[in-house]
Amino acid sequence: MSEANLSALFWKGFRVDSYEVKASDQLHIRLVPDPDVIPVCSGCDHGTHLVHDVHRRRVRERNFAHYRVWLDVPVRRLRCPQCGPRRERIDWLAGRRHLTQAMVDWVEALSRFASLHHVGQLLGLHWHTIRALDHQRLRREVPEPDRSGIRRLLMDEFALHKGHHYATVVMDADRRQILWIGEGRSRAAIRPFFEWLGPEACHQIEAVAMDMNTAFDLEVQAHCPNARIVYDLFHVVAKFGREVIDRVRVDQAKAIRQDRPAYRAVKRSRWLLLRNRGKLDGRQQERLDTLLEANAPLMTVYVLKEQLKEIWYAPSEDEARSRWEDWKALVDQSAIKPLKHFASVLGRYLHGIVASATHRLNTSVLEGMNNRIKVIKRMAYGYRDTDYFFLKIRAAFHGKVR
Repeated sequence: MSEANLSALFWKGFRVDSYEVKASDQLHIRLVPDPDVIPVCSGCDHGTHLVHDVHRRRVRERNFAHYRVWLDVPVRRLRCPQCGPRRERIDWLAGRRHLTQAMVDWVEALSRFASLHHVGQLLGLHWHTIRALDHQRLRREVPEPDRSGIRRLLMDEFALHKGHHYATVVMDADRRQILWIGEGRSRAAIRPFFEWLGPEACHQIEAVAMDMNTAFDLEVQAHCPNARIVYDLFHVVAKFGREVIDRVRVDQAKAIRQDRPAYRAVKRSRWLLLRNRGKLDGRQQERLDTLLEANAPLMTVYVLKEQLKEIWYAPSEDEARSRWEDWKALVDQSAIKPLKHFASVLGRYLHGIVASATHRLNTSVLEGMNNRIKVIKRMAYGYRDTDYFFLKIRAAFHGKVR
């Protein structure tokens, strides 16, 4: 392809004057105005050959083969009859950035699936430049969530930074669209979501799934008078594992410390006891069965953990309450203090547990989202700009089309 054709294809209004290869991977191209093209005022699109002054800009173009391409561009200010001195319009430049529009488009395309660090390494651009361009793209492309027709919500928290710094995310349970993300997990932190949602939409909310977070519960009740609270099975079982199974396992290990083989078996059993039995292979199930047969307290809490789950699968709220009463009776018959304490606390949240029989909601989607968030954070090597981070999350969970 000739230099004239190349210029017409990529750099309309200019042609190649000369080029030079530097440092083995740098290609510098000097452009000059094409005398056959009339420059156009950027203010009124009026064409004129009258030039007020010229300054040269050094801008980055897309890579060519292994070369990083730089352009030396003469940018003219025109004597526009309507606007006065005004810079000429050059469509292939990205505004006042030292990049061509083609380069910006390339950065945006790569940033969709590659880490900012790797995009910067590939293109030879600074991390902050890549982030600014990707942030600009997200602001342009990520739509404002649709507040109409929202009936059911999912609420959860995720770690924003190390040191117990959290953020709260709210999702439309039916459309799988993230509606709002905010820093913190207190009532004051999540109140802006309900203010954004508005009184009319709040009154239409029928159910909200969450973990046993009192702040979430109280704020939902304050703004959504028609909503039922639904406590998520995953969080309750995870809490049971931490506060009951782990405690009993440690106590049993201490009690049999003199029996070293049995002590090691109990001490190393945490993963077996907390993981769903269906996800264990044959050998792991055999180890679990042997452990439970040899230790009655562990057998008790393990069986009651499995029975606790059945409350969430009850066909009606009356049946859910009946299953709760049966479960609570078995707990009261045991002499296991961590188990009895857990049951007494859990009873305060019974309204949100039995509600799952009417509203089949859970936050498992948000738990999967937490894994995706971790990937997004790793790809960016950490986010200091929460607005950008939250836009990345919203872009990843834009919802289903109705």
